[in-house]
Amino acid sequence: MSKIGVAKINGVAVTACAFCIAVGAALSRAVHQPAAIVVGALLGLYLLFGIKVIQQWEKVALLRLGRYVGLRGPGMFFIIPVVETLSSFVDQRVRVANVTAESTLTRDTVPVNVDAIVFWLVWNAEKAILEVENFMDAINLSAQTALRESIGRHELAQMITERETLGRELQRILDEKTNPWGITVQSVEVRDVRIPQGLEDAMSRQAQAERERQARIILGQAEKEISDSFVQAASAYAENPVALHLRAMNMLYEAIKEKGSMVIVPSSAVETMGLGGTLATASLGGAKP
Repeated sequence: MSKIGVAKINGVAVTACAFCIAVGAALSRAVHQPAAIVVGALLGLYLLFGIKVIQQWEKVALLRLGRYVGLRGPGMFFIIPVVETLSSFVDQRVRVANVTAESTLTRDTVPVNVDAIVFWLVWNAEKAILEVENFMDAINLSAQTALRESIGRHELAQMITERETLGRELQRILDEKTNPWGITVQSVEVRDVRIPQGLEDAMSRQAQAERERQARIILGQAEKEISDSFVQAASAYAENPVALHLRAMNMLYEAIKEKGSMVIVPSSAVETMGLGGTLATASLGGAKP
């Protein structure tokens, strides 16, 4: 951003200056009078510093003997050199400011480094030029201050999981401060939240321990459900011994249905469930005549 009073030379002014000098030189040779080239050079110098071209996205303040006259641009206009000067050229496009807050304590006293991006634009060039000495520095410093204040009001878990909320809060704080300057903050995006390596390792171990605890709880619940199922099955079999025998036979069948398998059954189970007669019948039924 150029300083006040520094001329911004453009191609149109340079071309006009060169044309005036060339015409003056040609007239001087034609009429054999050196005054023509002097007049052409003076006119060329006036046009060199008097013609100004402002881009479509720019605005500039015109000062006449130090007093504000008005805004100029976009396009081409003339000024009176020495008498009139121009302020810094104000870019009215959306601009980006990179903001960093290092080793800032959160609400739960955790030091963090936060990187954020601020998108802003100048909506009133007159206020931005006349009321703020350097609005770019003001935006950067205000954003850093607001970011540190917002970090101090949030806990680490909120900052990690609710970045959009933090960005909206920063936008609101900055917009309230910069609107009187003719500047509006469109959005703030939190890019990264970094914590010390030691704390990161501790949080990783804590998360791993929490996962192990949840796994043990789930395993205990499964064991409880299984034991409840066994209790219900025992109650059903106690009231109906035939069902228990049928279940035992089904289990035995499932065990020996594969060819070449061997099943060892306790003698007490054979006597209790009457499996001896059952097995003998099954053996006789399967023997060849």
